[in-house]
Amino acid sequence: MAQLEEEKKHLEFMNQTKKFDEDVSPSDEKNGEAAKDTLDDLFPNDDDQGPGQIYYSRVSVAQQWGYEIPARLWTLHNLVVQYTSQGRYEVAVLLCTQALEDLEKTSGHDHPDVVTMLNILALVYRDQNKYKEAAHLLNDALAIREKTLGKDHPAVAATLNNLAVLYGKQEKYKEAEPLCKRALEICEKVLGKDHPDVAKLLNNLAFLCQNQGKYEEVQYYYQRALEIYELHLGPNDRNVAKTKNNLASSYLKQGKYKEAEALNKEILTQAHEREFGSVNVAGLQSDTTEQKAK
Repeated sequence: MAQLEEEKKHLEFMNQTKKFDEDVSPSDEKNGEAAKDTLDDLFPNDDDQGPGQIYYSRVSVAQQWGYEIPARLWTLHNLVVQYTSQGRYEVAVLLCTQALEDLEKTSGHDHPDVVTMLNILALVYRDQNKYKEAAHLLNDALAIREKTLGKDHPAVAATLNNLAVLYGKQEKYKEAEPLCKRALEICEKVLGKDHPDVAKLLNNLAFLCQNQGKYEEVQYYYQRALEIYELHLGPNDRNVAKTKNNLASSYLKQGKYKEAEALNKEILTQAHEREFGSVNVAGLQSDTTEQKAK
């Protein structure tokens, strides 16, 4: 009966959203899918779609947070992503606010579904550069999660990260850094110091420190992230290449050209090997010697 009731709610919700789809053509839907990484801070796919964020699939949310997000909210998130990618923010905001009001009436302000909606709406506002509104919603979500789940819960870390990303977009790096550090501490405590989500937060921290000129910390955070990615994902993973590239950029800013060159050579060599096979260094050297002799 509980499952049937949930399916009924999902169908009712889908029926309510049909009125917003009247002027969306199939081509619009395809374009929305191609550019759907605007709201992936909270509900991404299993593959990373951008730097510096924590990513949770629906399965990992249920496993790590002890909370399974209802299907209708995942559907709502996908619709919101589609509308924001088309620039139809007024529709996305209307969907979120209506769902938020309904959830607060039926479940109460402190329910996990309400927090989910607060996060989704906050990210819509963030994409419109309405940072004040977004920060208000995220702080509300953070307070609820700390109250209901405790201050050391992974869901709290996710909201802290969303706030840090928000401040980072406003170039408020000093305000963002302690939020990111707290999120890192929670993830290290709950998930372990070598978890891939920890590496993502380390990349975040390195970025924030770099914009404050804290290069020693930048190098430390990027190198730690690199070790975690190589341990879990292997040396040829794109997250490894991305982190090496970030580290090389930080070396350039410090005038450490030899270190930057070495990392860039590694990145290019690995990219070539993935596409065309191993590089024959001996062959290249012999060809160069013959050309010099001629």
